Amino acid sequence: MAGHGHGGHGHGCCEDEHEPAERGMEYTLYQRVDTEKLQCLNETREGDGKLVFKPWDQRTDREKFVESDADEELLFNIPFTGSVKLKGIIISGEDDESHPAEMRLYKNTPQMSFDDTGREPDQAFRLNRDPLAQLEYPTKIARFSNVNHLSIHISRNFGAESTKIYYIGLRGEFSQTHRHEVTICNYEAAANPADHKVQSFIPQTNFIS
Repeated sequence: MAGHGHGGHGHGCCEDEHEPAERGMEYTLYQRVDTEKLQCLNETREGDGKLVFKPWDQRTDREKFVESDADEELLFNIPFTGSVKLKGIIISGEDDESHPAEMRLYKNTPQMSFDDTGREPDQAFRLNRDPLAQLEYPTKIARFSNVNHLSIHISRNFGAESTKIYYIGLRGEFSQTHRHEVTICNYEAAANPADHKVQSFIPQTNFIS
């Protein structure tokens, strides 16, 4: 036992058993996806794209999956029910050539089409085959700190005619969207007039960045 990590909790011996469950607690953003409005372009069966956003304990379930149709590309348009700070993504497929090989992320661009994917993504990843959903791809958090809509473009796979995905896990923080404008107005109204007096002496050009 060597008394590792007991710390008064009395379950130090079981830490390893709890670790996967705790990790799963971080992958709950699927609950914040507006699945009614989620779109997946080039899916073989309509509605299958929604099935891969599922609970952590179902990540290796092979019953629900999405497969691409005309070629290997898939494009997910994912609206959230509030604002998300996206920290990482797991994407899992079959352990063969149908597994996605590249993922391109675009934030806050609703209704993207394949024509729109020609522009520079906010972040792109080369993917490894990950049939057990173990690999997380960390996002640039500063860039993905205020996401209302996420588009995931799977641009290629490992050589098969179609791409198959079983699970997409999203890790991050969620917050309800508030009416920020009101807060800002209130703050301005209550601002110290002295602050504004000081500003009036500063030449306007200083504010042009």
